[in-house]
Amino acid sequence: MLRSMYSGVSGMRGFQTKLDVIGNNIANVNTIGFKAGRVMFQDILSQTVAGVTAPEEGERGGVNAKQIGLGVAISSIDTVHTPGSSMTTNQATDLRIDGDGFFVVSAGDDAEMMLTRAGNFTLDANRQLVNGDGLFVLSVDGEPIVLDEEVTAFSISQDGMILGVTADGQAEVAQIGMARVVNPGGLEKMGGNLYRMTVNANPDGEFELVAPDDPEVGTGKIIAGQLEMSNVDLTGEFTEMIVAQRGFQANSRIITTSDEILQEVVNLKR
Repeated sequence: MLRSMYSGVSGMRGFQTKLDVIGNNIANVNTIGFKAGRVMFQDILSQTVAGVTAPEEGERGGVNAKQIGLGVAISSIDTVHTPGSSMTTNQATDLRIDGDGFFVVSAGDDAEMMLTRAGNFTLDANRQLVNGDGLFVLSVDGEPIVLDEEVTAFSISQDGMILGVTADGQAEVAQIGMARVVNPGGLEKMGGNLYRMTVNANPDGEFELVAPDDPEVGTGKIIAGQLEMSNVDLTGEFTEMIVAQRGFQANSRIITTSDEILQEVVNLKR
């Protein structure tokens, strides 16, 4: 069989994956805290027809190797952790991270701690701070944040401190915890705007809860009354969609042309 046919097949598979990622990005263009993905390609190991010949001074020059490429493969599917634009909601429990870091949420004491950039939190009937799926937002102590019944109103400062208003005045309720990730691209997406820590995101796959707006750690500020929108750029996504579509079409032409050549070979014997 012709090498070009299999090269075309690999190209079509690669661009199909690229279209899958683009489709997911566009579908999540309005998802709070969503981070877009991108597909990177690499060539497959080339077949060497003839090796390199070394030059000999005064006798002959060197000859380069003759190699035929065998197609394309997916190099990586990256998650781009650039900040998204802010959306003002004026809701006290809507939080946005201005800088690096992730909110930490958990389903309970023994449950795994998950990371998220989506700060659309609410207070449930037990006055616990939870996300949209009912997961507890954790403090710097690793405990769920609960507001006492004496607290009639509250505000959240840039360092994550929840300041409650009671009949006796103002008191500190808790401080929202944050996680600093060395390589955010190494986090595993779990759905529901959640990420799981991996060994390629932090050393040994571990992290500790730290305070927001900490220059020594490098965590960002917490902005109350705002949400971080998706970082998907529709202009760029539609441009990449055109590139992927044309790339897929061009590779299909390679397969069609290879098929026509094979048909000519078959027709040699009538």
